[in-house]
Amino acid sequence: MLAQPGESTEWALRERVKELTCLYGIARVAQQSDFPLDEALQRIVELLPPALQYPEVASAKIVFNGRVFATEHSLKPVHRQVADLIVSGIERGSVEFCYTAQLSSTSRPPFLEEEVALLEMAAREISFIIERRENESHKAQLQDQLRHADRLATIGQLAAGVAHEINEPLANILGFAQLAKKVPELPAQAIGDLEKIVKNCLHAREVINKLLTFARQMPPEKVRLNLNQIVSDGLYFVESRCAKAAVVIVRDLDADLPDIHADASQLHQVLVNLVVNAVQAMPDGGTLTISTRYTRDAALLLVKDTGTGMTDDVKKNIFTPFFTTKQVNQGTGLGLAVVHGIVASHGGVIRCASDVGRGTCFEISLPVADSADVADRGDT
Repeated sequence: MLAQPGESTEWALRERVKELTCLYGIARVAQQSDFPLDEALQRIVELLPPALQYPEVASAKIVFNGRVFATEHSLKPVHRQVADLIVSGIERGSVEFCYTAQLSSTSRPPFLEEEVALLEMAAREISFIIERRENESHKAQLQDQLRHADRLATIGQLAAGVAHEINEPLANILGFAQLAKKVPELPAQAIGDLEKIVKNCLHAREVINKLLTFARQMPPEKVRLNLNQIVSDGLYFVESRCAKAAVVIVRDLDADLPDIHADASQLHQVLVNLVVNAVQAMPDGGTLTISTRYTRDAALLLVKDTGTGMTDDVKKNIFTPFFTTKQVNQGTGLGLAVVHGIVASHGGVIRCASDVGRGTCFEISLPVADSADVADRGDT
């Protein structure tokens, strides 16, 4: 059992010096950013016990996002004082002083008022350090993503340029092949070969036209169309990718779906973005279900996967530009933001339901072209 010291002026001054030394040390750590946050928190926790009355039996601990940074004392604490770590208005952990021995049998509190105040100040300073480090990291990430997005835009422009360059010689090949087929008395083998040339040219031209559409080289135009056709056309580019990823595509399309007024290329982009995200959420394969439904005044598109799912915190940010949970070089965080913008520009709504370990479902609701067309069919 340790006795309490007397309230002498010299002793009080010595205690204040220890506390100020601790705060100065924390301030110095805050100014340095050339080492990781984990190392900064460990340095800070080592500064706390020497600031207390009995450093020889004192220990300290910082808990942040479930990770623990502590001094070497392993004895069970007898006295504890805790302060919360509040970062950007959210509780993210705590800071703790401990004594591992009984201090006194009197009713006097084990920690001085100044020490409690020191703990609160340390917690605020640590929270500030964490917030600043996270903001700097987020800023650097945004800059990297912006540079990546700029590269993607450049690649898109180059791809569109290449497509235009290929179109002309492809048109010549197609034209000459069709002319050659009209030559009289051609051998059957030659006719068959020419038909193959024509067929493959038409297929290549279709691929180029789709590439131009996705590169947004086609002028936007809202027309009357059907979501089922969007699904059929949009899956053209991703079916092989799904097959390679062991993802089985299930189509569940309502044959009586009402038409909508929309830009086909933009809806293609919406579908492909959602499908690509779904495939990436199923690294070991799974099932991707594309469904269409309707209500009295809306056509619905549902994209459901059996992937890893998302936490509530992630779901809150999925439509925020540049927010991503993917590894570096695997995503820019722009895909779902673009999807949200396109759906909103069509007067629609997008909803997301997700459970960790069970998968995710995106539901897009778009107004029908003419509500009178389905007025007599009722709601689903």
